[in-house]
Amino acid sequence: MSVATASSTEKAWYEAYPPAQCKNPASITATELLHALKQGKKPGVDFILVDLRRNDHEGGTIKGSLNLPAQSLHQSLPTLYALCLAAGAKQVIWWCASSKGRGTRAAGWFDDYIREQKGERSLQSLVLEGGITGWANGGKEYVECMADYDADFWQRPKESRSKA
Repeated sequence: MSVATASSTEKAWYEAYPPAQCKNPASITATELLHALKQGKKPGVDFILVDLRRNDHEGGTIKGSLNLPAQSLHQSLPTLYALCLAAGAKQVIWWCASSKGRGTRAAGWFDDYIREQKGERSLQSLVLEGGITGWANGGKEYVECMADYDADFWQRPKESRSKA
């Protein structure tokens, strides 16, 4: 049975948007985020957590996070920015499976947007190092901070997990 593949001339989804000027956005480690959560910092108040994976929190996600798929994020940046200011949130923390593609790209785009807003300097755009995979594999205290955690999902070989 033949498997259909994308044409080599087909553009990647992110090529429809301008490349981020911020190529190396600031980051936060899983340990730093876990510490903030254990110190009583609240998602939606102190920071905004954004899971960029397309399949709604497949395998689980960090409690209190939003699911904003990267493929439709760019046009939502002004609204997210306005919501952050209204809520008084000081950080937006982004991730995908590994935070090496979508997570870094989204953090860069949002950092660019923040810089374009001349007066605002208190809001940070951060990428979660290691992504949700690093978080889910971090051990019991990380898993306890996840909603809808599915141990079977994280035990499957990486290749058999969804690519969304």
